[in-house]
Amino acid sequence: MIVDAARYIDGRRTDRSEPWATPPGDGGFTWIGLFEPDPDEFQGIREALGLHELAIEDATDADQRPKLEVYGESLFIAVRTAALHPGSSRVVTGELQIFVAADSIVVVRHGPAAKLTEVRAAMEADPEALEAGPMAVLHAVLDRVVDGYAPVLDALGDAVERVEEAVFSDDGIDSIESVYELKREVLHLLAATRPLIGPLNVLATGKAPLRGEPVYFRDVLDNLSRVVDRADTQRELLTTVFQANLTQVSVRLAEVGVQQNEDMRRISAWVAIAASPTIIAGIYGMNFRHMPELDWTVGYPLSLGAMALSCLVLFRLFRRAKWL
Repeated sequence: MIVDAARYIDGRRTDRSEPWATPPGDGGFTWIGLFEPDPDEFQGIREALGLHELAIEDATDADQRPKLEVYGESLFIAVRTAALHPGSSRVVTGELQIFVAADSIVVVRHGPAAKLTEVRAAMEADPEALEAGPMAVLHAVLDRVVDGYAPVLDALGDAVERVEEAVFSDDGIDSIESVYELKREVLHLLAATRPLIGPLNVLATGKAPLRGEPVYFRDVLDNLSRVVDRADTQRELLTTVFQANLTQVSVRLAEVGVQQNEDMRRISAWVAIAASPTIIAGIYGMNFRHMPELDWTVGYPLSLGAMALSCLVLFRLFRRAKWL
């Protein structure tokens, strides 16, 4: 649907029912904002503004990678917006598709992309800025998008600090899932921001067919570069924390394994000690009639003594081997 549309002449808004149908030559430009338009809705606007035929496909496809394409004397720029899902550290991205010509700019929003009503209101409050035309609007939109990355980075940075503290606490072994999930969100943000450096570099160096003030786009490019650098730092830190957490897990498992080995040795030693008198008792419990020791007067105490002596010898041997 069309969110807002207006024709601007000498930096001032002129409301008309179909501003895109205004004949060129009045020295103004058209600014149209749409939200998830269908092909039929966009077709009339495309024909009136003379946008490239591929614009329909670009405008209705909500899965564009950040990029800049040149269609003759017009530009197509796709950018990703970012925000945090309320109450969590999950990064939610939207998409802006921007078509810029000499006398028009069309901004198409998809998904939870940043609303641009405040950008339009700020531009309309500054007619001198609007007099610069569609490239000035493009700069304002891109500047708003890039500024929107900062709060997301700040929130992710706080989450990184919390998970780092959790990993190096006594129960840090339970933090590995949190580290992985947070790293995934940082990578999600990088996927939305890093590819935008190329298009902004084209605009900042004045290589686009439509010329704006490169210095303004350089400022946006600098801000974006800082965003990408910070996100890269967070990613590397999370990688280090993840590896440290894995090391902690390995150490804990090794300690458990050592303790289990010690317990098994101790159990085995006591089983061996208990088996010695059991063997002797088992021999004399076979009830054979002709066992020479059965008629000895000292047979019983001798058997008990043999049991005690075997247990003592085995106990000393296991103590010497540090099994007990």
